[in-house]
Amino acid sequence: MRNLLKISSIPLVLAVAACGNTGSNYQPVIDGPVSANYGADLAQCQNLAAQQGALASDTAAQVATGAGVAAAGTAVFNNNNNNVRDAAALGALAGLTAGALEQNSNKEVIIRNCMRQRGYKVVG
Repeated sequence: MRNLLKISSIPLVLAVAACGNTGSNYQPVIDGPVSANYGADLAQCQNLAAQQGALASDTAAQVATGAGVAAAGTAVFNNNNNNVRDAAALGALAGLTAGALEQNSNKEVIIRNCMRQRGYKVVG
């Protein structure tokens, strides 16, 4: 299980690291003409989104929930040596990844709303 923990945690850690600023690079789909200020408006809205943290505000709860659920499930079904600890660590990493993905979604919403407030017809 220890090797499984090391191997399976690598993609989760990489996913969290890769998501660090992707939400703030989002470019919304605009319906209709764009003004000459579109580039500057988009850059300002992306900058506003980038000022938000890398993780959602409820990430700590997601980490604790992931760790608890994974540890409890392992304790009930496969309590063998360090399996509970390893499962809790994987659950915590899954919660951390969920918090990072949620924050990326939040950043995209910030950019869409910002562009709408600047008069653009944002459709996605």
